Amino acid sequence: MNGPLRVACVGALGRMGERVRAAVVEAVDAELVGALESHGHAGLGTELGPGVRVVDDARVAFANAEVVIDFSIPRSSCAALRVAADRGVAYVCGTTGFSASERADLEAAAARIPIVWAPNFSVAVHVLAHLVGTAARLLGPEFDAEIVELHHAAKRDAPSGTALHLAEAIAAARGQDLGKVLVAERAGEVGARPSGAIGVQALRGGDNPGEHSVLFLGRGERLELVHRAVTRDHFAAGALRAARWLRGRAPGLYAVEQVLGLA
Repeated sequence: MNGPLRVACVGALGRMGERVRAAVVEAVDAELVGALESHGHAGLGTELGPGVRVVDDARVAFANAEVVIDFSIPRSSCAALRVAADRGVAYVCGTTGFSASERADLEAAAARIPIVWAPNFSVAVHVLAHLVGTAARLLGPEFDAEIVELHHAAKRDAPSGTALHLAEAIAAARGQDLGKVLVAERAGEVGARPSGAIGVQALRGGDNPGEHSVLFLGRGERLELVHRAVTRDHFAAGALRAARWLRGRAPGLYAVEQVLGLA
């Protein structure tokens, strides 16, 4: 396909929406053609570029788009996905915290349009997940696995989708069912640590865009693998990379590992 990639942004005035818009504007091969915000948002009507105003109607926001980039909340994402699927518009989704039914909505949309969904679009985070899986396999069950994640005070879901992705990497390397070994909270008299448990602890505060530490705790030694984000720009860059990759793809639910050639 010729011409710049035509991108619409969901949550266009939010923290990530701002960085997505900046990445699109800076790219020579992409252009912003639509901006969606929630009903009643104070910024509705704001002009973001020639012919692009912030609206609360996804049908209007997606009218000229080839691909949507969405970092919002599950309810908003599911509503926008239905419109995108009806219009045949590809979708890049970085929203986390989906319930089982909302995840089913995502998968249903993927039967009609190509979608890349990921809890994190940082290339370095996906390298971290690869390293975590390798470490879990090589160290074996003798090392206890714990994950600590820190995000800004406004983050709505816990644990983070990235922390759960890292926990899944550990479980897969050990041949475990994460649903049976995940320990996401501890309080009171909880007893000794269950053998094979994968612990995840969530911290919230300040404006931290994301920090994840994976600890493998042995007897007399420990291994730590850490990723720290200091801006949101690399998340936006990764999402735009996924949007480019989706151009011309068949319907389906794709992973960032496929975009990066890791799978």
